[in-house]
Amino acid sequence: MRTSNKKDNVMNSALALFAERGFDATTVPMIATAANVGAGTIYRYFENKEVLVNTLFQNCISTFTKTIEDEFPFNQSIRKQFHHIFKSMILFTNKNEHAMYFIKKHSAGHFLNDQSQADFTQLLNLFKTFFDTGKQQFVIRNLPSEALIAIVYGAFLEIQDLVRAGGLNPDQEILLGIEESLWDSVRRHS
Repeated sequence: MRTSNKKDNVMNSALALFAERGFDATTVPMIATAANVGAGTIYRYFENKEVLVNTLFQNCISTFTKTIEDEFPFNQSIRKQFHHIFKSMILFTNKNEHAMYFIKKHSAGHFLNDQSQADFTQLLNLFKTFFDTGKQQFVIRNLPSEALIAIVYGAFLEIQDLVRAGGLNPDQEILLGIEESLWDSVRRHS
C-alpha cells in the first residue's frame, strides 16, 4: 500500500469513527484497526489524536466552505442564494458522507485548536452574512442569525440522519419539498 493511501485510509477511518462515536470514545487503536494499519503508522502522520482530529476538522470545514462559496450567486435574490446554500449542503454531504455530522459533533470540542476554531467561525460567518443580508432586505425573519443557522443546519442534519439510516429516500421531489420547508422556516411571512 502506498504511503498516501495509508494516510488517506487513516483519515477516512478516523472521520467515520469520530462522526459515529465522537472524539473521546474513539481511540488510536480503533482508528488503526479500521484503517488496516498499525498504530505506529498513525503516529508517523499525526503527532497525536488531537492533531489528527484538528486536521480532519480543518479539512472538512475548508471543503464545506469552498463548496458553498463556489459560484455563490451574490447578485441574485436571497431566495436563489438560499437555494445555492441548500444545494451546496447536499453536494458536500453526498461527497463526504460523514463530514457534516463530524463537524456538528465536534464544533465545540475542547480539543479544537485556534486554527480549527477560526475556520469554524469563518464558516459560521458565511451563513451569518447570508442571514443578516436577508434580514436587511426584509426577506428573512428578524431572528438572531445564530437561531436561523440552527434551524436550517439542525433540520438538515436530522434529515441526513434519516437518509443514512435508510428511513428517507432523498429523491428530487423530496429534496425540493425539504428545501421549500426550510425556506419557509426562515423567510419573512407577510
